[in-house]
Amino acid sequence: MCGKIIKKLITPNFLHKIFVSTGLLITLHAPLAGQTTAFFTPAGSPDKSRIIPVLAAEGTLYAGSMIGLNVLWYKNYKHSAFHLFNDNAEWLQMDKLGHTLTAYTISRITSAVYQWCGIKHSSSAEYGTALAMAYQTNIEIFDGFSSAWGFSIGDMIANTAGASIYGLQEGAWNEQRVSLKISFHRTKYAQYRPDQLGENTLQQTLKDYNGQTYWAAFAIASFFPKSAKIPQWLCLDFGYGADGMIGARYNPPVYNSNGDEQFFPRYRQYYCSLDVDLTRIPTNSGALKAIFGTISFIKVPMPTLEFSQKKFKFHLLYF
Repeated sequence: MCGKIIKKLITPNFLHKIFVSTGLLITLHAPLAGQTTAFFTPAGSPDKSRIIPVLAAEGTLYAGSMIGLNVLWYKNYKHSAFHLFNDNAEWLQMDKLGHTLTAYTISRITSAVYQWCGIKHSSSAEYGTALAMAYQTNIEIFDGFSSAWGFSIGDMIANTAGASIYGLQEGAWNEQRVSLKISFHRTKYAQYRPDQLGENTLQQTLKDYNGQTYWAAFAIASFFPKSAKIPQWLCLDFGYGADGMIGARYNPPVYNSNGDEQFFPRYRQYYCSLDVDLTRIPTNSGALKAIFGTISFIKVPMPTLEFSQKKFKFHLLYF
């Protein structure tokens, strides 16, 4: 029974997110392992006492996730010659934004860890984006040799976009003026296809694209002179979501408890909202900085304006 549950939950997309989540925890707990203020501060030069454990942890994560993919997922499907697979029309492109966010977040986290190790800013950004691309590309190659999927050029474009959004901003501004984020709320759709959309809240968070919204958060003050006196942490976010999807390309027939067939229109959603960039909140606490950096990929619930199905809708608080 436990094995069946694990196989339902462990998918390539799930492991993408597990890698990110584990990386987030490393970023948080590495500084918390020390008890002095100096430990929270990035090293002034490359520090082997930090670099070696970080590389060991990353190597373990990388190898473990690759082995996990092969043992728990790919081995259940026939191998084939390397081939391409066009999935660009699936899930109204929500899965592509998931790839973009994952690559961006891995880049950002890894770069922050390398800076803490004392590696200079520019090099840290390069290493972070390179690791993100290497990890994502490996998974796409695995897909390319699986008869159930194939190498997705669309996914690779999304992966490249996510890593590039991080790397190019670091190169141009030495900061992230535009951050990528996600928010989630439970929907009514998972009950009709729990195998596809999740059987519980954790699975639905990862698999139900109807409840996910992807955001580009613009740090307003970073685009204006300091004389404008705009709070550094205030962001203007633009989001994208989709609704009514119980299948990747189309909705198969589903029925309610009374046996009546249910029809759900598939449509896109566009959002505009205020937000908080937690990494820009002034604090002298290294612990708080670590916490803020860890959860900064989550959109802070705020009043939000939605445009979908040719009409506007206002949400007092949108998740």
